[in-house]
Amino acid sequence: MKAAAISEFYRRLAEACPNPKGELVAGDPYTLLVAVVLSAQATDKSVNAATQTLFQIADSPAKMIALGEEGLKRHIRTIGLFNTKAKNVIALSKALLEKHGGRVPDDYEALQALPGVGAKTAKVVRNVAFGAQVIAVDTHIFRVANRTGLAPAKTPDQVSAKLEAITPEPYRKDAHHWLILHGRYVCTARAPQCPQCVVRDLCRWKEKTPA
Repeated sequence: MKAAAISEFYRRLAEACPNPKGELVAGDPYTLLVAVVLSAQATDKSVNAATQTLFQIADSPAKMIALGEEGLKRHIRTIGLFNTKAKNVIALSKALLEKHGGRVPDDYEALQALPGVGAKTAKVVRNVAFGAQVIAVDTHIFRVANRTGLAPAKTPDQVSAKLEAITPEPYRKDAHHWLILHGRYVCTARAPQCPQCVVRDLCRWKEKTPA
């Protein structure tokens, strides 16, 4: 996709959704970090249902450690892989206290050094909590980037690198939100809503859903 088409692609997404926001409910960088860790292979809806009560009693590293791994499990039992996630959340909470004074660092390498935090989680936290112009790639964004021809690549990391390279500066901060929402509600895996898509004429996918 050429630069003019890329710019128009984002312009239309921005026009359709001027103030995009993530759907995970969090009040600060720490609760956001925990929510994103819990969201791996789970829906935002299921995570929000669990954290609604969890964050009322454990919204800081110290409080999470006091709750303990077993106590945390009782709150997140409905989320997939809850045993491993509970272990990681307690471990990352301890690491935050020991290495960062209880604060979530705005640093890519420091975030990835935390237990249970990978590249995607680190980028989500940096983008949402600190306004960094980075683009985390999940299954929705990976699909949109490849299907539309916006940034085709074989791996999420490659797609992320391409998107960060080609996305015009005015759109970089919110690109992650626009693309994930577009993939979640319009450019869906099954039966994509092509007739209602605002970028359908820019999209290179040949198997568009008919009206």
